[in-house]
Amino acid sequence: MSEWKQKRFWKTATAEQTDTGWTVTLDGRAVKTPAKAGLILPTQRMADAVAAEWNAQDEVVNPLSMPFTRSANAAIDKVAVQHREVADMLAAYGDADLLCYRADGPQELIDRQVAEWDPYLDWAADTLGARLQPRTGLMHESQDAQALASLSQRVHVLSEFELAAFHDLVSLSGSLILGFAAAQDLHPAPTIWAASRLDEIWQEEQWGEDEEAREVAQIKQASFLHAKAFFDVAKYG
Repeated sequence: MSEWKQKRFWKTATAEQTDTGWTVTLDGRAVKTPAKAGLILPTQRMADAVAAEWNAQDEVVNPLSMPFTRSANAAIDKVAVQHREVADMLAAYGDADLLCYRADGPQELIDRQVAEWDPYLDWAADTLGARLQPRTGLMHESQDAQALASLSQRVHVLSEFELAAFHDLVSLSGSLILGFAAAQDLHPAPTIWAASRLDEIWQEEQWGEDEEAREVAQIKQASFLHAKAFFDVAKYG
């Protein structure tokens, strides 16, 4: 039996302002989330992006081609109802941040990690008020409690829409600091993504590129770049 797929039943999707924010209507009918909540969005830019995805659908709806819609649904149906838990989980990355796990050799890799990752840690100390220390070896060493508390507070004040995007920025990169760097426009998102893959890029240079691993990395990069775009439309009207 073939899987049921939703067919396009509307002519025009439109971004419309409401008393509580923005929404998207399909021929005048307001879109609902999968959990049947109202799709109330924080900015016109987000509503325009969601409406554009609905307008781009052909005869059969393809959810995979609607990343802004899926992210908005996740923010409303998942993040909003467990904001503290999601924020706690992301803040915990600070105590095991990718940027702090350093190789003990070879020297060229050590030098590259210092050159590319230390500036992010310096930026976090200056801008976020959190100095994280690099570690060498596999044994976990806790970071400074005050630094972690400062980072955690910054995570918890994010809106549900920002937090939905921030979740992917952090979890895909493996770094709370890189997540903040992307959110705050320290560098272009592709540059920050490349920093998160420093070790993988090093391995590729030494042993050659694996086609399957490259495809996985490309999918993750696309998700990271979308998360940055979603964060921006969540924050800036």
